[in-house]
Amino acid sequence: MKQIIPALYVVGASMALIGAAVYITGWPFAPYIYTIGATLFALAQINSPYTGNNKNIKRLRKQQIFGALFLVLAGAFMFFTNKNEWIVILTIGAFLELYTAFRIPQEENKE
Repeated sequence: MKQIIPALYVVGASMALIGAAVYITGWPFAPYIYTIGATLFALAQINSPYTGNNKNIKRLRKQQIFGALFLVLAGAFMFFTNKNEWIVILTIGAFLELYTAFRIPQEENKE
């Protein structure tokens, strides 16, 4: 299982990036590629738990998982909305992911 998680990160992030970038062309399979990629990415984050005792890192991990769920929600918005509302949800998820990507290593170095 530990060998699958890094692969899920890479494949999921690549698919999400490609799906979001190709969506503007109007290709009908772009939302499917993005949603599958975001789901794989979210599964990788959910299945890599933090086992330490630091409360700040536990809080940041919850925020990170919440951000991943926002990325999956953006995929649902690609299917069910008419305009570009999905970009707002994607931006919120990306901001949470970026914030936690910087803060978690900073907290780990304090220990």
